[in-house]
Amino acid sequence: MPTTARLVAAVLMAALGWGVATLATAYLPEGQPVGLFAPVMALWGVIVGWIWTGRKIQEGSGKPLGVGLVGAALLVFWVLLSFAGFEMVRRATRVRYGGPVEALEDMMKIAMEYVRDQMQPDVIGALVIGGALAGVLTAWVARRFR
Repeated sequence: MPTTARLVAAVLMAALGWGVATLATAYLPEGQPVGLFAPVMALWGVIVGWIWTGRKIQEGSGKPLGVGLVGAALLVFWVLLSFAGFEMVRRATRVRYGGPVEALEDMMKIAMEYVRDQMQPDVIGALVIGGALAGVLTAWVARRFR
């Protein structure tokens, strides 16, 4: 059911995704195309904000700070899964794997490489502060506009 809290959470998480993507592009390997990194991260922000953050806060199940932080973690998880999966499929079309298990193992290695490259203080700080702020602001909107 659409609510103001879900809308605000979706917008805030999309903004968080776009902002973190902008910060994170500085740490991508040189020559790697940025392409749709920020829009995809913002899209996942909308999805996580609408489905997770907004719903949990609207229902009152969880503290706003915690819900926002979990929302930021879910945002990172889905973005990692998306981009590692895309890279795995790209490599699979070049017949680099002997089977599906090998492809899935490589997908996890790719995701861990992305995490290793992006574990920078400014990126982590933006995720933590932005997720916490998104949760608190969404809770305020949920109380204000019932």
